[in-house]
Amino acid sequence: MKNSQSENRKVSDSMGELEVPQQALYGAQTQRAINNFPVSGRKMPLEFIKALILIKKVAAKTNAELGCIDASIADAIVEACDSILNSPNIEQSFPVDVFQTGSGTSSNMNANEVIATLASKSSNIVINPNDHVNFGQSSNDVIPTAIHVSAAIFLKESFIPSIEHLITTINEKASTLTQATKTGRTHLMDAMPVTLEQTIKTWGQQVQFALSQIKSVQKNIQTLALGGTAVGTGINTHTDFAVQAVRELSRISNIEFTNPESFFPLMSSQDIAVSLSGALKTMAVSLMKVSNDLRWMNSGPLAGLGEITLEALQPGSSIMPGKVNPVIPESTAMVCAEVIGNDTTITVAGQSGNFELNVMLPIIAEKLICSLRILSTSSRLLADKAIKTFKVNSQNLEGPLDRNPILVTALNPVIGYEKAAEIAKKAYRENQPIIDVAEKHCDLSREELLKLLNPLKLTKGGL
Repeated sequence: MKNSQSENRKVSDSMGELEVPQQALYGAQTQRAINNFPVSGRKMPLEFIKALILIKKVAAKTNAELGCIDASIADAIVEACDSILNSPNIEQSFPVDVFQTGSGTSSNMNANEVIATLASKSSNIVINPNDHVNFGQSSNDVIPTAIHVSAAIFLKESFIPSIEHLITTINEKASTLTQATKTGRTHLMDAMPVTLEQTIKTWGQQVQFALSQIKSVQKNIQTLALGGTAVGTGINTHTDFAVQAVRELSRISNIEFTNPESFFPLMSSQDIAVSLSGALKTMAVSLMKVSNDLRWMNSGPLAGLGEITLEALQPGSSIMPGKVNPVIPESTAMVCAEVIGNDTTITVAGQSGNFELNVMLPIIAEKLICSLRILSTSSRLLADKAIKTFKVNSQNLEGPLDRNPILVTALNPVIGYEKAAEIAKKAYRENQPIIDVAEKHCDLSREELLKLLNPLKLTKGGL
């Protein structure tokens, strides 16, 4: 049996002494959080942790330039931050549960302690988590900043490129289907014809609109609370810290971060994160529509619509041999459901503040990054494994279209609604092509009817 004494070491903070694992890089405050919040087993997102470490790196460099901490201490902190950012096992040192103190103080101190431990070891200088790593900062401005920085980086590097790839794929697929005419549907009932190009281009326009909403929030998410410290007044930090730190953060991230007119709104509320989440929800709603259209069009192959055939990616049933399911649209639809749920959580969390601080920051961070991540990955899968690769079943488009009684709508201006309705009902009742019935029950020649009832012509609108 192992000696527990050898597995742990004693550390202390302002509340006293306690034990942490011998090899742990964190200290007392992190351990207290581990002890206090064994809630979900869900840790803060990696993207958030990296943003937090990036902020600490920038803060140390800026404080040294302003003469607030010794240059050798700052160098050690910067080196420690770089080693964490480059570590393949970064998560091991950040064990704090998402459901922690609402300010995210536990995560802030977790970062401060890990950085201080590494910096002290590499420099042989005693570097303090609070006095050095956290100098001129507070959890109350650092955590809101980390939320914005992590979201901004994810938007630029992953999310927006993924969505733009989806839009490009949709438009490229649509361009190959200009002549493919199908029965349109309203209320899931047969309606006037459309081209597959029109159907699919609509998806791209939906996604493009949602992306434009997201981009409209992008500039705001790049506005940072760093420098507001405890309550937004900037107490205990150099008056030039915020400007210089944000400038340095912009330089190393290649993202144009900015200082706000006032720190107070960015700390007392999370309205910008709520706005971004709302825009992500709109994207989720759009992708749910695309996914459901794909599933309906692929349904069958014999008893459904069967208008397209999605790429076969895996067996669809453990009991029914040969069955193939629309797995990518189904996966995307679940992602969309999660994002919509995340938005509800973020909305509730966003209004959960009193006076100078929102107190649900960690859950906002987790849900926002989750939505960005899963929408980013699923949109690429939807593009590459569903939209790009589906095949059109022309025979299943043409047969129902020729028999579609609703085509008689094109005759309304010529023979009137009542006469057209009579012809449509008869064609439906007798399962006859509309042109055959119309030829017998109106004064138009077959040649005229062929022109008026041409499905492709009808997709172009007009009289």
